[in-house]
Amino acid sequence: MTHIVSTQETLGGEPRIKGRRIGVLHVATRIVDKGEHPEDVAADYRLDLAAVHHALAYYYDHPDEMQEWREKKHQTAQRVKEQQLDPEKFRQHA
Repeated sequence: MTHIVSTQETLGGEPRIKGRRIGVLHVATRIVDKGEHPEDVAADYRLDLAAVHHALAYYYDHPDEMQEWREKKHQTAQRVKEQQLDPEKFRQHA
């Protein structure tokens, strides 16, 4: 049986498929947001289909947590984008 785990040292604590560095949110983004088929996601990551469905079940069972992770990822992406546009700003924070 596939389990969803969260450890600070892997993906910064984001829930993920046990034994893999594949986050629940990543799986859900591909299937829920982009409309990809679970079978395709499973094949791309060499997962069994059950692992993909466990990730989706976790996603739907923890909507508040998943929204928090979405926001964290969005904020991180914004910071990276700003640093790429303004290298001087990056140097000030280093």
